[in-house]
Amino acid sequence: MLVGIGVTVISLWYGQNHGLLPVAASDEASQIDGLFNTMMTISTGLFILVQGIIIVAAIKYRRRKGDNTDGPAWHDNLPLEILWTALPAVIILGIGVYSFEIYNSMGGLDPMGAHDHGTMKMQAKMRGSAIAATLSDMEQKTPQIPSRKLVALGVGASPENEEKAPDLVVNVTGLQYAWIFNYPESGVNSGELHMPVNRDIQLNISASDVLHAFWMPEFRLKQDAIPGRPSELRFTANKVGEYRIVCAELCGAYHGAMKGLAVVHPPEEFDTWLQEQQVASTQNLEQAVAVNPGELSDGEFLAPYTSELGINSENLKQLHPTHHHK
Repeated sequence: MLVGIGVTVISLWYGQNHGLLPVAASDEASQIDGLFNTMMTISTGLFILVQGIIIVAAIKYRRRKGDNTDGPAWHDNLPLEILWTALPAVIILGIGVYSFEIYNSMGGLDPMGAHDHGTMKMQAKMRGSAIAATLSDMEQKTPQIPSRKLVALGVGASPENEEKAPDLVVNVTGLQYAWIFNYPESGVNSGELHMPVNRDIQLNISASDVLHAFWMPEFRLKQDAIPGRPSELRFTANKVGEYRIVCAELCGAYHGAMKGLAVVHPPEEFDTWLQEQQVASTQNLEQAVAVNPGELSDGEFLAPYTSELGINSENLKQLHPTHHHK
């Protein structure tokens, strides 16, 4: 009895104080941590029990000096076999049910049930040296795949938030070897994930080339990014700070360098950041992602430099290709 009490106390203490997890930065992290701590408690108890029996048996039943006789024969022990079969089965079943309840409470059973996924957009293939076209043009020219039923992937809204729209939606695209974040409501594109604290965030995750895995360890969330398949992560960040984004799926030669940064701001700071990005993305370029110089007229090509050269628009209109010939 004393041994059992000692093993239980040690297991409970270590299960809550193992220090193996990074800081928890989302509301959902506490549930995952609870499951992990439970498994660590059970694992610690079983480890102490099994290793303790091995050590005691090795000492108690060791061969004595001068004893060259055979040990007593062992036969089947039905109660012992039932015990070591039933006990792991019960433990695994219990952890499985616990895991299922956590997954369900986080919204994992139907992450995209409230959304219309009748069509999916194929990724546009950019070729050559042109850095051309606006995002809106790209979306208009993107072909559509016919509607078909797909299994929902990811973690969506929790049951109590199923009817509520998220506070912020971010489209996440994985490609070799970076993460690109698009804020559809504002038209902002960024190489970092910025979000306000204590707000319901929805990430729509996709991949443009090969299989990637979007993993945020401090948020306890990970979801595969699959070409041609939409997936979702919905969560609430509850700690201001900077956190890691890692690709957890081998995606090529530079997979180890495919890392990103998630920045959680106070709401006011996030609004300021978003406004700054909007100004930066529209200033002078009018939302143009890029332009192929070979497709521009002389006037269009020289327009950005006219203010510095003291040339007005009327002078540019007078340019004619024949003026360049000698």
